[in-house]
Amino acid sequence: MNIKQFRYLSDNLAYLVYNNKTAVAIDGGAVDLILSFVKKNGLKLKFVTNTHAHSDHTSGLKSLLDRSGALYLDGDDLLETGYIELEGERLNVIHTPGHTNDSVTFYGDNILITGDTLFNGTIGNCFTGDNLLFLNSIKKLMKFSEKTVIYAGHDYFEYAMEFARVIEPENDNINAFLKKYNPLLITSTLEDEFKANPYLRFNNPQLMSALKEKGFSVSTEQERWEALMSFE
Repeated sequence: MNIKQFRYLSDNLAYLVYNNKTAVAIDGGAVDLILSFVKKNGLKLKFVTNTHAHSDHTSGLKSLLDRSGALYLDGDDLLETGYIELEGERLNVIHTPGHTNDSVTFYGDNILITGDTLFNGTIGNCFTGDNLLFLNSIKKLMKFSEKTVIYAGHDYFEYAMEFARVIEPENDNINAFLKKYNPLLITSTLEDEFKANPYLRFNNPQLMSALKEKGFSVSTEQERWEALMSFE
């Protein structure tokens, strides 16, 4: 199973997951680029879907469906089935509410397509208002192998590290994270995230000390998470 990333709007990232013959478009706002790639590589666009229903992620939906004849898979379809199948290969669906109630993450072949749940270096806004729900979703993703590659819904790479430095100025891993930034392919590994993303470091002693120095309670995991979510 292969993945191709496409940039659209200012910082949105669309994806095509494909094998030898068929493909699924995820958050497919880069309509022309996706369809051109499909045609050039002799693929059939079989499915179109989204990580969540925010308009910047669904903007290409109608055009992709009208121009390709692909089948649309909505959130209910994804959660009921639990996977998308391409020629016997499965792209698994994980419910990761927090940013929105309908947010999902896709997993297959050591990749996570995380939408606005987990960005490279940070996380999305908690529009559900349920921080604990969001924490539980992040913890689901933290269970994957450290070599798992994160493909997020936006390129917030540099901004994320600026903010990480405000929270944890003594973290030398932030510079190493930034050196891996490639605007032509926005990715990181979970290992990178555990080292530099404060929202995945809520149990790290260095991060706990940084929060404590700023006056936050750090006795429990939930307190540390709430501190991060309220950090300005």
